[in-house]
Amino acid sequence: MTDSAPDRVLVPELGRPRADEALSYALETFPDAEITLLTVVTPLDAPLSEGGVLERGDERAGQARSRANELLASVADPGAADRVRLEVTEGRPGSVVPRYAAEEGFDHVVMVGSGAGTDGFLRRFLGRGIAATVVERTARPVTVLE
Repeated sequence: MTDSAPDRVLVPELGRPRADEALSYALETFPDAEITLLTVVTPLDAPLSEGGVLERGDERAGQARSRANELLASVADPGAADRVRLEVTEGRPGSVVPRYAAEEGFDHVVMVGSGAGTDGFLRRFLGRGIAATVVERTARPVTVLE
């Protein structure tokens, strides 16, 4: 890898608080990069899904896309929004994010970690956090904002 700035940056949005921080960081730190905001909808059969009782299929994907659009509108000026692409996929984030980053040829990943709040406590209690799994499984650099 060279020391040049990345051309393509992936920002996974996992239905977590503080996702705006990861998107803002990517937009500010990599002003010339194309940014993809990837919203990952956790399957209904997953042990931990993003925020409680979930609706089925298309409705959940539509809600995820709406959430991503709101996130983008809240952090990006109109010029920056032109270089952000929104994608929605379903799966377990620890598997989906590294695979998506590799298959789509991203140079860098920026995401929020579990932090020290309730989510951080639950992740420590129940096992590894998603960010740690993504770092371990991704061949490209990953910036985790704690």
